[in-house]
Amino acid sequence: MKKLFAALTLALFWTPAALAQETQERGIDTIINEAVAPISNFIVGVVFYSVPVFGVDFPLIVMWLVIAAAIATIYFNFIAFRAFKHAMELIRGDYADPKDAGEVSHFQALATALSGTVGLGNIAGVAIAVSIGGPGATFWMILAGLMGMSLKFAECTLGVKYRNEYPDGTVSGGPMYYLSKGLAEKNLAGLGKVLAVFFAVCCIAGSLGGGNMFQANQSFQQIVNITGGETGFMADKGWLFGLIVAGIVGAVIIGGIKSIARVTEKVVPFMAVVYCTAAVIIILANITEVPAAFGAIIGGAFSPEGVAGGAIGALIQGFKRAAFSNEAGVGSASIAHSAVRTKEPITEGLVALHEPFIDTVVICTMTALVIVITGSYSNEAGMSGVELTSSAFESVFPWFPYILALAVVLFAFSTMISWSYYGVKCWTYLFGEGQKTELIFKLIFCIFVVIGSSMSLGPVVDFSDSAIFAMAVANIVGLYFLFPVVKRELESYWSRLQEGQIKRYRTTWLIHTD
Repeated sequence: MKKLFAALTLALFWTPAALAQETQERGIDTIINEAVAPISNFIVGVVFYSVPVFGVDFPLIVMWLVIAAAIATIYFNFIAFRAFKHAMELIRGDYADPKDAGEVSHFQALATALSGTVGLGNIAGVAIAVSIGGPGATFWMILAGLMGMSLKFAECTLGVKYRNEYPDGTVSGGPMYYLSKGLAEKNLAGLGKVLAVFFAVCCIAGSLGGGNMFQANQSFQQIVNITGGETGFMADKGWLFGLIVAGIVGAVIIGGIKSIARVTEKVVPFMAVVYCTAAVIIILANITEVPAAFGAIIGGAFSPEGVAGGAIGALIQGFKRAAFSNEAGVGSASIAHSAVRTKEPITEGLVALHEPFIDTVVICTMTALVIVITGSYSNEAGMSGVELTSSAFESVFPWFPYILALAVVLFAFSTMISWSYYGVKCWTYLFGEGQKTELIFKLIFCIFVVIGSSMSLGPVVDFSDSAIFAMAVANIVGLYFLFPVVKRELESYWSRLQEGQIKRYRTTWLIHTD
């Protein structure tokens, strides 16, 4: 622990010049990695503990998430499909009352939550899943994404129902609040408090690691790749890149959720359109290969033999990618959704249905289709992750690595600003509400942007990834207790909607973001 304390002290308080020099020597990276590695390896081993299923390792945390998603889908009677159209009406603002408590519109809340989940996993993670599990992994990824919609619906409904509303119009919500308040209503206050604190601590760790340092590090690496590689100008300028990004991130997050929402409502649609447009063009350019691609996806999903365990290997890789990508059941997104302007908690749950759909069913599937259609997944060069996705797109567009670099930076930036909000809300839950308390965390967050850009911190990021999925343990335990609360809210709202008691404010297709 002494080594860890010394390393973090150096990382937090060194000047950029000193940090850059030590980064070149790779001394501080080694110190931090050696200090954190034993703890990180133990926690990673526990959180991602796997059991063999037909000869293929299946992480129990993924099973935990998928089972919960399946139960939610059945318990809420396939709400994701029944309410899909009405959810679209809510997103575009048809039922938005500007007088309701909250800070952002339904669309802005969705965009903010999406910016926290749509990221490098949609580019790199899908490539890994398809390269290991074969095309069939795509089928199971889509199925898991569809089931995850009901789980996201439940946690985001609860986030709004149990949020704190303050006199100045600001709100705080998320699993920390519905675990403590909701379970207290069921005479389980002690359990609820323990789960809430555990969730908040894990969320802060995940915010600084996977939601910050990893994003900064990977986006910097992509910039290095297009500026001459290891011999290029930016190769040893991680600290400079980090300072620039930290400045931009700081300018956005200092303004709170309203400032974050104003950025994400523009960045998320833009980056999704750019990425998906490139994917659609490639699919159209190879339109004759589409039937064979779908045949490979469906056939691979049920093939008894094949890549990495056949159908079972494809299922595990598909489920794993969906769980890691849309984070349904993790609970993080409900923190952003809780800031919405509404007096009906169920409305934001319905809006949240679209999050796994857009993230997994649309964007992840686009990536998988491009990889399958171009045949890149069967490459013999041993490529994986971002490199494999880049190769698939580059086979049609030689200049695509530059577009991919833009997408990676935008995905990373949007993920950072959203996770900063998740982290600050958990921080204030533990240490008290107030602008000074928030500012302390925001400054720490910006410092960690520079650290992430400048260093190679494998064990630290592994630890933060474990923390993110440890959040799901506490969150889903609470959800099982609170599912009946969500069901009562849904039945009440749905009956009033059918009877015309829910007022409709707009009939146009304009997105309401005021």
